Amino acid sequence: KETFATTGPRMKVRLFAGYDLDGSMLTSLAGIADAYRRGVSMGSELHADGERAPTLLAWAMRDPLSAPLQRLQIVKGWIENEEPQERVYDVACSDGLSVDPATNRCPDNGATVDITNCKTSASRGAAELKATWLDPDFDAKQQAFYYVRVLENPTCRWSTWDAVRAGVSPRPDLHATLQERAWSSPIWFKPEDKGN
Repeated sequence: KETFATTGPRMKVRLFAGYDLDGSMLTSLAGIADAYRRGVSMGSELHADGERAPTLLAWAMRDPLSAPLQRLQIVKGWIENEEPQERVYDVACSDGLSVDPATNRCPDNGATVDITNCKTSASRGAAELKATWLDPDFDAKQQAFYYVRVLENPTCRWSTWDAVRAGVSPRPDLHATLQERAWSSPIWFKPEDKGN
Protein backbone atom coordinates (compact mmCIF):
# COMPACT_ATOMS: atom_id res chain seq x y z
CA LYS A 1 0.00 0.00 0.00
CA GLU A 2 2.92 2.40 0.55
CA THR A 3 3.46 3.29 -3.09
CA PHE A 4 3.38 6.14 -5.59
CA ALA A 5 2.96 6.70 -9.31
CA THR A 6 4.26 9.17 -11.89
CA THR A 7 3.29 10.28 -15.37
CA GLY A 8 6.72 9.14 -16.58
CA PRO A 9 9.69 10.84 -14.90
CA ARG A 10 11.16 9.08 -11.88
CA MET A 11 10.31 11.61 -9.20
CA LYS A 12 10.06 10.29 -5.63
CA VAL A 13 7.45 11.22 -3.03
CA ARG A 14 6.76 10.39 0.61
CA LEU A 15 3.88 11.24 2.94
CA PHE A 16 3.46 10.70 6.67
CA ALA A 17 0.72 11.73 9.10
CA GLY A 18 0.54 11.68 12.87
CA TYR A 19 0.00 13.65 16.05
CA ASP A 20 3.64 13.83 17.18
CA LEU A 21 5.35 14.76 13.91
CA ASP A 22 7.28 17.99 13.36
CA GLY A 23 9.27 19.75 10.68
CA SER A 24 12.64 18.69 12.11
CA MET A 25 11.93 15.20 10.74
CA LEU A 26 12.30 16.58 7.21
CA THR A 27 15.89 17.67 7.85
CA SER A 28 17.40 15.28 10.40
CA LEU A 29 19.24 12.08 9.49
CA ALA A 30 16.89 10.03 11.68
CA GLY A 31 13.78 11.93 10.51
CA ILE A 32 12.28 9.26 8.25
CA ALA A 33 12.78 6.56 10.89
CA ASP A 34 11.14 8.87 13.46
CA ALA A 35 8.21 9.53 11.12
CA TYR A 36 7.64 5.78 10.70
CA ARG A 37 7.85 5.30 14.48
CA ARG A 38 5.65 8.25 15.49
CA GLY A 39 3.15 8.35 12.60
CA VAL A 40 1.77 6.42 9.65
CA SER A 41 3.00 6.39 6.07
CA MET A 42 1.15 6.72 2.77
CA GLY A 43 -1.15 3.77 2.21
CA SER A 44 -2.12 3.60 5.90
CA GLU A 45 -5.05 4.56 8.13
CA LEU A 46 -4.73 7.23 10.79
CA HIS A 47 -7.28 7.02 13.59
CA ALA A 48 -8.61 10.08 15.37
CA ASP A 49 -7.02 11.29 18.58
CA GLY A 50 -9.86 13.30 20.09
CA GLU A 51 -10.22 16.60 18.26
CA ARG A 52 -6.52 16.93 17.42
CA ALA A 53 -5.61 17.67 13.80
CA PRO A 54 -2.80 15.48 12.50
CA THR A 55 0.39 16.91 11.07
CA LEU A 56 1.28 15.77 7.56
CA LEU A 57 4.90 15.56 6.39
CA ALA A 58 5.22 15.76 2.59
CA TRP A 59 8.43 15.32 0.61
CA ALA A 60 9.37 15.07 -3.06
CA MET A 61 12.62 14.73 -5.01
CA ARG A 62 13.07 15.44 -8.70
CA ASP A 63 14.17 13.03 -11.39
CA PRO A 64 17.70 14.28 -12.25
CA LEU A 65 17.03 13.45 -15.91
CA SER A 66 13.83 15.51 -16.06
CA ALA A 67 12.61 19.03 -15.23
CA PRO A 68 12.95 20.62 -11.77
CA LEU A 69 10.01 20.60 -9.38
CA GLN A 70 7.59 23.54 -9.28
CA ARG A 71 5.15 22.85 -6.43
CA LEU A 72 4.23 20.27 -3.79
CA GLN A 73 0.55 19.69 -3.01
CA ILE A 74 -1.73 17.87 -0.59
CA VAL A 75 -4.98 16.65 -2.13
CA LYS A 76 -7.84 16.06 0.32
CA GLY A 77 -10.98 14.06 -0.43
CA TRP A 78 -14.13 13.53 1.63
CA ILE A 79 -17.90 12.99 1.36
CA GLU A 80 -20.27 15.86 2.15
CA ASN A 81 -24.06 15.66 1.72
CA GLU A 82 -23.53 12.29 0.01
CA GLU A 83 -21.36 13.95 -2.66
CA PRO A 84 -17.60 13.39 -3.14
CA GLN A 85 -15.50 16.50 -2.52
CA GLU A 86 -11.88 17.31 -3.31
CA ARG A 87 -9.63 20.22 -2.46
CA VAL A 88 -6.02 20.85 -3.53
CA TYR A 89 -3.62 22.72 -1.27
CA ASP A 90 -0.17 23.83 -2.41
CA VAL A 91 2.13 23.26 0.57
CA ALA A 92 5.60 24.08 -0.81
CA CYS A 93 6.72 26.32 -3.67
CA SER A 94 10.01 26.39 -5.56
CA ASP A 95 12.33 29.38 -5.98
CA GLY A 96 11.79 30.76 -2.46
CA LEU A 97 8.14 31.55 -3.16
CA SER A 98 5.43 31.19 -0.49
CA VAL A 99 1.94 29.72 -0.61
CA ASP A 100 -0.76 32.40 -0.66
CA PRO A 101 -2.85 31.68 2.48
CA ALA A 102 -6.02 33.06 0.86
CA THR A 103 -5.89 30.80 -2.22
CA ASN A 104 -3.65 27.95 -0.99
CA ARG A 105 -1.67 28.32 -4.22
CA CYS A 106 1.95 29.00 -5.10
CA PRO A 107 2.63 32.00 -7.33
CA ASP A 108 3.95 31.31 -10.83
CA ASN A 109 7.69 30.60 -10.60
CA GLY A 110 8.32 31.99 -14.10
CA ALA A 111 9.42 28.69 -15.65
CA THR A 112 9.10 28.79 -19.42
CA VAL A 113 9.37 26.51 -22.45
CA ASP A 114 10.66 27.61 -25.85
CA ILE A 115 8.24 25.84 -28.18
CA THR A 116 10.64 26.14 -31.13
CA ASN A 117 13.22 23.83 -29.54
CA CYS A 118 11.65 22.64 -26.23
CA LYS A 119 14.37 24.25 -24.09
CA THR A 120 13.20 24.97 -20.54
CA SER A 121 14.17 27.55 -17.91
CA ALA A 122 17.38 26.18 -16.41
CA SER A 123 17.32 28.52 -13.39
CA ARG A 124 13.76 27.84 -12.18
CA GLY A 125 12.45 25.05 -9.98
CA ALA A 126 13.75 22.87 -7.17
CA ALA A 127 15.54 19.56 -6.78
CA GLU A 128 13.57 18.83 -3.61
CA LEU A 129 10.42 20.17 -1.95
CA LYS A 130 9.21 19.36 1.55
CA ALA A 131 6.72 20.70 4.06
CA THR A 132 4.77 20.08 7.23
CA TRP A 133 1.06 20.80 6.90
CA LEU A 134 -2.08 21.05 9.03
CA ASP A 135 -5.47 20.87 7.31
CA PRO A 136 -7.06 24.32 7.84
CA ASP A 137 -10.51 22.75 7.34
CA PHE A 138 -9.96 19.70 9.55
CA ASP A 139 -13.04 18.10 11.09
CA ALA A 140 -12.32 15.28 13.53
CA LYS A 141 -15.79 13.81 12.88
CA GLN A 142 -15.34 13.56 9.10
CA GLN A 143 -13.70 10.64 7.33
CA ALA A 144 -11.21 11.91 4.74
CA PHE A 145 -8.16 10.93 2.74
CA TYR A 146 -5.00 12.85 1.92
CA TYR A 147 -2.34 12.23 -0.68
CA VAL A 148 0.72 14.15 -1.84
CA ARG A 149 1.24 15.31 -5.41
CA VAL A 150 4.24 17.08 -6.94
CA LEU A 151 4.39 18.95 -10.26
CA GLU A 152 7.43 19.60 -12.40
CA ASN A 153 8.05 22.82 -14.29
CA PRO A 154 6.33 22.81 -17.70
CA THR A 155 7.97 20.81 -20.50
CA CYS A 156 7.07 20.05 -24.10
CA ARG A 157 4.28 17.59 -24.72
CA TRP A 158 5.26 14.55 -26.84
CA SER A 159 3.39 16.01 -29.85
CA THR A 160 5.42 19.23 -29.60
CA TRP A 161 8.67 17.22 -29.51
CA ASP A 162 7.47 15.40 -32.66
CA ALA A 163 6.77 18.75 -34.34
CA VAL A 164 10.24 20.10 -33.42
CA ARG A 165 11.94 16.97 -34.80
CA ALA A 166 9.85 17.19 -38.01
CA GLY A 167 10.45 20.93 -38.41
CA VAL A 168 6.74 21.80 -38.40
CA SER A 169 4.48 23.83 -36.12
CA PRO A 170 2.90 22.01 -33.14
CA ARG A 171 -0.65 20.80 -33.59
CA PRO A 172 -3.07 23.62 -32.67
CA ASP A 173 -5.65 21.20 -31.24
CA LEU A 174 -3.27 19.96 -28.50
CA HIS A 175 -1.61 21.76 -25.61
CA ALA A 176 2.02 22.46 -26.51
CA THR A 177 3.27 21.86 -22.95
CA LEU A 178 2.39 19.78 -19.92
CA GLN A 179 3.47 19.37 -16.31
CA GLU A 180 4.66 15.89 -15.41
CA ARG A 181 3.70 14.82 -11.90
CA ALA A 182 3.89 12.15 -9.23
CA TRP A 183 1.40 11.25 -6.51
CA SER A 184 1.31 8.97 -3.50
CA SER A 185 -1.15 6.45 -2.23
CA PRO A 186 -3.40 8.17 0.32
CA ILE A 187 -3.55 8.23 4.07
CA TRP A 188 -7.13 7.62 5.25
CA PHE A 189 -8.25 9.56 8.33
CA LYS A 190 -10.74 7.57 10.40
CA PRO A 191 -12.91 9.40 12.98
CA GLU A 192 -13.62 7.83 16.35
CA ASP A 193 -16.30 5.15 16.20
CA LYS A 194 -19.00 6.37 18.61
CA GLY A 195 -20.87 3.09 18.31
CA ASN A 196 -18.51 1.22 20.67
